[in-house]
This record gives sequence, C-alpha cells and structure tokens, in this order.
Amino acid sequence: MASVVAGDMVTISYRGTLDDGSVFDESTPDEPLRFVAGGEEVIEGLTNAVIGMTVGEKKRIVIEPDQAYGDYDDELEQTVERSELPEDAEVGDQLTATSVEDDDEEFPVWVVELNETEAVLDANHPLAGETLIFEIELLGINEPEPS
Repeated sequence: MASVVAGDMVTISYRGTLDDGSVFDESTPDEPLRFVAGGEEVIEGLTNAVIGMTVGEKKRIVIEPDQAYGDYDDELEQTVERSELPEDAEVGDQLTATSVEDDDEEFPVWVVELNETEAVLDANHPLAGETLIFEIELLGINEPEPS
C-alpha cells in the first residue's frame, strides 16, 4: 500500500483540540481537508505529520506552537480609537489592518476588547501560543478534486 510522500495531494478528516479538550476545529464528512503534504497550505506540524501515512491510517499528533501558529507576542496587541473600526465591529471579529511602516502591507487582526472610545486589536493568530492536538485519518492520496 502506498504511503504519503512530500508533494502528494492528501485528503484527511481531522478534529483539533486544545490541552483542555476544547475543540477549535474539525472537518465534516462532506468537507474533509485537502492539502499538499509537506507544503505550506496548513500548519507545519500537520503538513509534515501525514508524510508516511497510508490510506485509512489514523494518528493522534501533538503540535507545539513553533510548528503551529508560533508563540504569543504581547507586542502584537495595540489599542486604537474605536472610531477607526467599522461601526458594527464586535469582539472576536477578524479585520484587516494596514501597516504604515511596511509599504501599506495588509495583515489580519482580531478585536479582543471593545468599549465606546477604544478597541484593542491583536495581530497574533487566535491559536498563537497554544499546543494543538489533532486526531487525523488519511482518507486519500492524489485523488481528483470532487466535481
């Protein structure tokens, strides 16, 4: 039976949890996850974990922050005037910010605090600093995209 090598298009089902057991994401039978093994479409720990797996194989993997979304960086939090955000912005929303220092480069930020005059925005990924636990099953290797 063939096993996954870097560069193969793979299809997996997965369930991602945190150390406390809370689920942060999972696939559904109708929407498994497809990506290139060893590629850059998903976090490093997951893309490398499928290499060597065979179809039908299940695996539990623990991914430390350096192989996921990195360590949490306090310096990526910033307080801004509430008026700089859309009127309907709420805590938890993902917005796009523009860096005035890096040629107007755009990057995602999350609203983490909000009051009538100020908002705290965080450019860390919401899972930064977290150890991620995945239960995965390899469903296919190099299968054509469903039509």
